[in-house]
Amino acid sequence: MQEASSPAWGFRPHSLGLHSSENRYISSILSFRHLAASSGRCPFPYNLRILNTRSSYWRLLPYLRPHWRTITQALLCTLIFTACWPLLAWLAGKLLDLLVRGQVLQLAQLSGIVAAIFFVQKVAQYGQDSLMAKAALAIALDLRKRTYAHLQTLNLSYFERAQTGDLAYRLTEDIDRVGEVINKVFHDFTPCVLQLVAVFAYMVYLNWQLTAASLIAVPLMGWLIGWFGERMLETSRRSQNRVSDLSSMLTEVFSGIRLVRAFAAEDYEVERFTREAERNRRAKYEAAWLKAVQFPVVGFLYSLCVLLLLFLGGWQISVGNLTGQEFGSYVVAVAMLIDPIAHLTENYNQFKEGQASADRIFELLDIQPAVLEKPGAKPLPTVTGKVEYRNVSFGYSPTQPVLQKLNLLVLPGEAIALVGSSGAGKTTLVNLLPRFYDPQQGQILIDGIDIREVTLKSLRRQIGIVPQETILFSGTIAQNIAFGQKQFDIEAVEEAARIANAHQFIRQFPDGYDTWVGERGVNLSGGQRQRLAIARAVLLNPRILILDEATSALDSESEALVQEALERLMRDRTVFIIAHRLATVRRADRILVVERGRVVESGTHLELLEQHGRYAQFYAQQFQ
Repeated sequence: MQEASSPAWGFRPHSLGLHSSENRYISSILSFRHLAASSGRCPFPYNLRILNTRSSYWRLLPYLRPHWRTITQALLCTLIFTACWPLLAWLAGKLLDLLVRGQVLQLAQLSGIVAAIFFVQKVAQYGQDSLMAKAALAIALDLRKRTYAHLQTLNLSYFERAQTGDLAYRLTEDIDRVGEVINKVFHDFTPCVLQLVAVFAYMVYLNWQLTAASLIAVPLMGWLIGWFGERMLETSRRSQNRVSDLSSMLTEVFSGIRLVRAFAAEDYEVERFTREAERNRRAKYEAAWLKAVQFPVVGFLYSLCVLLLLFLGGWQISVGNLTGQEFGSYVVAVAMLIDPIAHLTENYNQFKEGQASADRIFELLDIQPAVLEKPGAKPLPTVTGKVEYRNVSFGYSPTQPVLQKLNLLVLPGEAIALVGSSGAGKTTLVNLLPRFYDPQQGQILIDGIDIREVTLKSLRRQIGIVPQETILFSGTIAQNIAFGQKQFDIEAVEEAARIANAHQFIRQFPDGYDTWVGERGVNLSGGQRQRLAIARAVLLNPRILILDEATSALDSESEALVQEALERLMRDRTVFIIAHRLATVRRADRILVVERGRVVESGTHLELLEQHGRYAQFYAQQFQ
């Protein structure tokens, strides 16, 4: 999109599979009604470390509030589930005592009570699991929609630099992992903590001296779990970045598979994929190795604690501070701690992995668009098409200006052609009109109204764009023509297709306008795709039209059909034509020669030839 060289923002830019510097914006330009583009500075650095020391989990609280009823119900189930544990430990001591005494009838009665408590506990467990799964999935959906909507507001240059595979990974895998963590917190972590508290309190009640002795290894175990968790956070970040790299590389290769075949670069791509996959393997193995070390270490310490408790328990019985029944109940309580401690250790690792995902999501949400609607911006009324640039200066980098104090007045219904060498500023000039960027200096006015004073949607709905490379989306032909419209009139779609010389070839398909268009429109020829793009612009019925090399990639027959459709589309509209082939601009009302961000020549085709200037040189190079 940029016609000047892009500044380095501290991370590696990746190709999105597009073509020249003047046409890189094409893949996003057709959805500009959904993209609030901006001229923001730096997108997130690829391996950015979170500067905010506060955990990203705190930033999830606003997403929990809309689902507080479901979460509260799940927590009530959790409390019931947890309360059953100390009761079961106490009853276990009673059962052991009855078993030793051989009191079968009382043993059967107490077993029935225990079974009923188990039943209540499992019903409560079902309630907490199902309700928290419902809440966690809803929260993940809210976060995904919020993140995707935020991405639609970012400037186009951000998408040029960002890795598409990385964005897809953050919107899918990272958000899913955050949802899983939320679910774990309430249906696993919270019950385990409550179980530990309740069982530990019961152990204190039975024998506080024995319980105090069990706390000797707790600080060491806590430190170990915390140390492993921090290492897990670091390795998870590296691992997820590697997965994003791998996903981005696959996106690049599959989108440019024709180029791979043309250059017989299959072996090269396999080697590149192998290197990236190996980096991903090493990062994942590092995380797996940490888990493999952590569980035996923590488990060994816990085993030592159990042996110590057994020894101390025997000593307490020998001195008369503890009965056999109480010690049996105490041992059952200790056994009840094994599972929650193991779960908490595992959950802590997962929380750290999830924190890396949460960090990556909020990195996206922290990127602020630079092109914003002013508070109180009003819709742009229907315009006649008068466009004025007043002392407009713009550069993608402060040190590399692209447009310099440009002044231009285009009258309603006038067709303006922009010609010049690559990088001269032609595409940048028209990109400022729908506010894909804002100039650093100067004003752009439509019918005397500063475009920064109106809403973006109302501005862009009055500007139609027909690019060189037409982007089609998965869907029917009718849906692609009516792109961006939730509801549309099929008769209006057909009329737009007739004007664009597309109706005839559409009717030749068995399903007509309901024909399914494959990804990127690969089932259609270049001329057919271009006529659909023209039909799309016709249906929009804009007052201002931008044609960016709309016929340069077509054969002679397709070009004739497209040119005829363009002439119909251009009637009574203000038109900006960007072209390198001068044969397409001869009939423009005015031709502007742009060099280094300035208009150096202006006039009709014949007038410019008579000046023997830059335009005449271009013409001579092409036709002589």
